Amino acid sequence: MLAHTPLIEITPPDYDVVVDIRYATAHNFTNKAVYARPACFLHPDAATCVRRAIAYAADFGMRLKIFDAYRPPEAQWVLWNHTPDPNFLADPAKGSPHSRGVAVDLTLLDAQGHEVDMGTAFDEFSPRSHHGAEDITTDAKRNRLLLLGIMTSAGFDFYRNEWWHYQLFNSRTYDLIPDAHSGAHMMPT
Repeated sequence: MLAHTPLIEITPPDYDVVVDIRYATAHNFTNKAVYARPACFLHPDAATCVRRAIAYAADFGMRLKIFDAYRPPEAQWVLWNHTPDPNFLADPAKGSPHSRGVAVDLTLLDAQGHEVDMGTAFDEFSPRSHHGAEDITTDAKRNRLLLLGIMTSAGFDFYRNEWWHYQLFNSRTYDLIPDAHSGAHMMPT
């Protein structure tokens, strides 16, 4: 990848998704806004995969709802300083796939626009959030498997501890993107 490849903003109608950037609100595990504004940016390679995932979800009468995508390294530090748990957050000293613009956190919406049951909320840092968790309903297991199939067919890898997190394969081969060079203007609040 070329250093500082411009990120692509993922917005309707160009991308048929619902964007609900949780870290721009207090509706996240920190209980405060981490981003200054709710924007969804991805590296062009990841944006291509999201476009494929949108089409695959549509085949099932569903849509994607995106909770997070590009995350400035400064914001990764805010999250890490709040909850330094390497089972659920990348150590910012090593860099996160989110801070490279190649990761997306998301869920599925049914035909009526409601989030489907995934067994836990987004960012529930517990074993119940792991792929393969047994103590969730059959419907939640089915929905997680459907999202897994959609996202991996679209070209993403998954993170075993978070049903909502998908990233490009070989994510560490992509450069960390400081906010000043991303065009995202999402510096932490």
